[in-house]
Amino acid sequence: MSFYKTIRILDDRYLLDMVESTTTWEIEALVNQKKIDEKGFLKLLSPAGSRSLEKMAQKSRKESLNHFGKAILLYSPIYISNYCVNRCIYCNFNHENNIDRKILDKEEIRKEGEAVRETGVQHILILTGESRTHTPVSYIEDALDVLVPIFSSVVLEVYPLKEDEYRRLIKAGADGVTIYQETYDETVYDKVHLAGPKKDYAFRLDAPERSLKAGARTISLGVLLGLADWRLDLFKLGLHAKYLSDRYPDAEIGLSLPRIKKIGTSETARVDYQSVSDRDFVQMMCALRLFLPFCTINISTRESSDFREKLIPIGINKMSGGVSTEVGGYATNKNGCNQFEISDHSSVEDVMAMIEKAGYQPIMKDWMTL
Repeated sequence: MSFYKTIRILDDRYLLDMVESTTTWEIEALVNQKKIDEKGFLKLLSPAGSRSLEKMAQKSRKESLNHFGKAILLYSPIYISNYCVNRCIYCNFNHENNIDRKILDKEEIRKEGEAVRETGVQHILILTGESRTHTPVSYIEDALDVLVPIFSSVVLEVYPLKEDEYRRLIKAGADGVTIYQETYDETVYDKVHLAGPKKDYAFRLDAPERSLKAGARTISLGVLLGLADWRLDLFKLGLHAKYLSDRYPDAEIGLSLPRIKKIGTSETARVDYQSVSDRDFVQMMCALRLFLPFCTINISTRESSDFREKLIPIGINKMSGGVSTEVGGYATNKNGCNQFEISDHSSVEDVMAMIEKAGYQPIMKDWMTL
C-alpha cells in the first residue's frame, strides 16, 4: 500500500483531540523512553510538549550526538532554471508572475558549479521550476553531466518524476532526491496549488518512494510551515519518513522545516497563513529527533544566522551556506528573481566559523560519498 493510501485513513479531528488531551506528565514519561512510537510522537507535538520543551531539547541533543556526533554537513543549492507552469501561490516562480525567466546552458551551469566549488562546498542541490518543455529530463541529465564530476554529491530538487525517469538520472550520477510535499493537508494543498501538474497531490506524495525504488541513496522530505496546521503537518511528515525508512532501510532519510516567506503577489490573499513561532519550530524539531533519531535534520537560510546557531546543539545535522535562490546567482548574469527571500546571507566561510564557534565541526564531504 502506498503512503498516499496509508495517510488517507487518518482522522484529523481524532488526532487533534489527542493532541489537546495530552498532559505534561505524559510528555515527561515519553522523554524518558528509549523508543517512541507514532502515538508518542503526536503527543510530543502537543501544547503540553511546549511546556516541557527544555527536557525535550536536552534529550534531542543527546540523541543527535549519539547518532551523528558533532558534525554539520554543508551544502549549497544551484538554480539552473525558473521556468514553471505551476501556479503555487507561495512561490515567486509562479507561472502567472511577471518575472524574468532564465535557463542556464551547459557552460553557464559549469560556471555556477565552479563558483560554488571554490567555496569548498562539495554537496549541492540542483533546482528547476516545473516545465517539461524548458527543462525536460534530458536537460537535467545534461546538467548532471556537467556537475557530477565537480562535486562529491549532487541531489535533485526538481519536479516529481516517474520511476524510470528517476532511474535514468540516478544512472547519470544523481545521488539523491529532495522533494517537499509542502503540506499534507489535501484540502489546503488543493487551495494553494491553483493550476499545473503540481496540483496532483498523490503523484507528488509518492514521488519519494519512486525515487528510492529507482535506487536513490538519499531522500529529503519537508513541509512548508505556515500553510496548514503545523502539528498535523509535522505528524504526517514524521509518518512519511518512518514509512520510507521501514521499507528502504539502506537509504538516508532527511527532514527539513522551511517556514513560509510571504511574497508580494495578489494570489497570496487566497490562503490564511498559520503562525509558526520560534518555540513551535524548536518543539517540532525536537519531536522529530526523538521519534526518528537516525534521520538527518536540515536548517536552511530561510532562518536567521542567530537562530540557526542556536539550533545547532539541539539536533541539526545539515546547513546551507553562501546561498543564492536565483538562476545564475553565483557566477553568471543574475536575473534578480529569487524563488524566496532568505534571512541568512552568510558566506560559506562565515557559516563554517559559526559552526566551529558552537563547538561543532563543519563537514564538506560526507564519508558515504568517498
